[in-house]
Amino acid sequence: MTLQQEKLETGRFDPDNLLDTLIQKMGLKNDAALCRALEISPPIISKIRHGRLPVSASLLIRMHEVSGMSVRDLRDLMGDRRMKYRISDVQGKPKSAANDAAQAKQMMA
Repeated sequence: MTLQQEKLETGRFDPDNLLDTLIQKMGLKNDAALCRALEISPPIISKIRHGRLPVSASLLIRMHEVSGMSVRDLRDLMGDRRMKYRISDVQGKPKSAANDAAQAKQMMA
Protein backbone atom coordinates (compact mmCIF):
# COMPACT_ATOMS: atom_id res chain seq x y z
CA MET A 1 0.00 0.00 0.00
CA THR A 2 1.38 3.38 -0.97
CA LEU A 3 1.43 6.38 1.35
CA GLN A 4 -1.18 8.06 -0.85
CA GLN A 5 -3.56 5.06 -0.57
CA GLU A 6 -3.00 4.92 3.18
CA LYS A 7 -3.89 8.60 3.57
CA LEU A 8 -7.07 8.10 1.54
CA GLU A 9 -8.13 5.15 3.68
CA THR A 10 -7.59 6.88 7.01
CA GLY A 11 -10.00 9.60 5.90
CA ARG A 12 -8.25 12.42 7.73
CA PHE A 13 -7.98 15.92 6.32
CA ASP A 14 -4.63 16.24 4.55
CA PRO A 15 -4.14 18.89 1.85
CA ASP A 16 -0.55 17.65 1.34
CA ASN A 17 -1.98 14.56 -0.34
CA LEU A 18 -3.92 16.77 -2.75
CA LEU A 19 -0.88 18.89 -3.61
CA ASP A 20 1.46 15.88 -3.98
CA THR A 21 -1.03 14.06 -6.22
CA LEU A 22 -1.49 17.13 -8.43
CA ILE A 23 2.28 17.44 -8.81
CA GLN A 24 2.54 13.77 -9.74
CA LYS A 25 -0.44 13.65 -12.14
CA MET A 26 0.58 16.84 -13.90
CA GLY A 27 4.19 15.68 -14.24
CA LEU A 28 5.58 18.62 -12.30
CA LYS A 29 8.82 18.69 -10.32
CA ASN A 30 7.89 20.64 -7.18
CA ASP A 31 5.62 23.13 -5.46
CA ALA A 32 7.09 26.03 -7.45
CA ALA A 33 6.08 24.35 -10.71
CA LEU A 34 2.59 23.74 -9.30
CA CYS A 35 2.34 27.43 -8.39
CA ARG A 36 3.25 28.40 -11.94
CA ALA A 37 0.69 25.96 -13.38
CA LEU A 38 -2.05 27.27 -11.07
CA GLU A 39 -0.90 30.89 -11.54
CA ILE A 40 -0.65 31.53 -7.79
CA SER A 41 2.16 32.80 -5.61
CA PRO A 42 4.39 30.25 -3.82
CA PRO A 43 3.48 31.40 -0.29
CA ILE A 44 -0.08 30.17 -0.86
CA ILE A 45 1.06 26.55 -1.32
CA SER A 46 3.46 26.90 1.61
CA LYS A 47 0.69 28.18 3.89
CA ILE A 48 -1.63 25.36 2.79
CA ARG A 49 1.07 22.76 3.48
CA HIS A 50 1.72 24.21 6.96
CA GLY A 51 -1.98 24.37 7.84
CA ARG A 52 -2.14 28.16 7.99
CA LEU A 53 -4.44 28.56 4.97
CA PRO A 54 -7.34 26.37 3.83
CA VAL A 55 -7.80 25.30 0.23
CA SER A 56 -10.28 27.89 -0.98
CA ALA A 57 -13.15 27.16 -3.35
CA SER A 58 -11.58 29.33 -6.04
CA LEU A 59 -8.27 27.46 -5.74
CA LEU A 60 -10.09 24.13 -5.89
CA ILE A 61 -11.83 25.24 -9.08
CA ARG A 62 -8.50 26.38 -10.54
CA MET A 63 -6.99 22.98 -9.70
CA HIS A 64 -9.91 21.37 -11.54
CA GLU A 65 -9.42 23.58 -14.59
CA VAL A 66 -5.68 22.94 -14.80
CA SER A 67 -5.61 19.23 -13.94
CA GLY A 68 -8.88 18.06 -15.50
CA MET A 69 -9.70 16.18 -12.28
CA SER A 70 -13.21 16.51 -10.89
CA VAL A 71 -13.78 18.74 -7.88
CA ARG A 72 -15.16 15.69 -6.03
CA ASP A 73 -11.90 13.79 -6.68
CA LEU A 74 -9.82 16.76 -5.57
CA ARG A 75 -11.82 17.06 -2.35
CA ASP A 76 -11.48 13.32 -1.74
CA LEU A 77 -7.71 13.60 -2.11
CA MET A 78 -7.50 16.10 0.71
CA GLY A 79 -9.88 14.12 2.91
CA ASP A 80 -12.97 16.32 2.58
CA ARG A 81 -15.85 13.85 2.72
CA ARG A 82 -18.75 16.28 3.19
CA MET A 83 -21.60 15.64 0.79
CA LYS A 84 -23.24 19.08 1.23
CA TYR A 85 -22.37 22.49 2.42
CA ARG A 86 -24.69 24.47 4.61
CA ILE A 87 -24.82 28.22 4.43
CA SER A 88 -26.73 30.59 6.64
CA ASP A 89 -30.09 31.98 5.60
CA VAL A 90 -28.53 35.45 5.41
CA GLN A 91 -25.37 34.59 3.48
CA GLY A 92 -25.52 35.39 -0.22
CA LYS A 93 -28.67 37.52 -0.04
CA PRO A 94 -28.74 41.17 -1.05
CA LYS A 95 -28.31 43.52 1.88
CA SER A 96 -31.95 44.63 1.92
CA ALA A 97 -33.20 41.02 1.93
CA ALA A 98 -30.79 40.16 4.76
CA ASN A 99 -32.04 43.16 6.76
CA ASP A 100 -35.65 42.17 6.12
CA ALA A 101 -34.95 38.62 7.32
CA ALA A 102 -33.24 39.88 10.47
CA GLN A 103 -36.12 42.24 11.22
CA ALA A 104 -38.65 39.46 10.71
CA LYS A 105 -36.78 37.26 13.17
CA GLN A 106 -36.73 40.06 15.74
CA MET A 107 -40.48 40.56 15.40
CA MET A 108 -41.10 36.85 16.01
CA ALA A 109 -38.93 36.80 19.13
